[in-house]
Amino acid sequence: MRSTWTDSRLDDLNGRVSALDGRVTDLSNRVDAGFDRINGRIDSLQHAIIRVGGALVVAFVALIAAMLGLIATQL
Repeated sequence: MRSTWTDSRLDDLNGRVSALDGRVTDLSNRVDAGFDRINGRIDSLQHAIIRVGGALVVAFVALIAAMLGLIATQL
């Protein structure tokens, strides 16, 4: 390997690093956009789980009320 760097070699390296920096920035933006989409989907899933859970609680309370009503009429 060479132990010295000429100005032209340093300029070439600088150009390669700049091009790589642009590609890394593009990749970072794509990853961020993907995470934003995933976060949106997780949020909508969380809302659906809360709605279904709430409906189950309401159904359970209605079932208990109906059973208590049935027991009260048997007495």
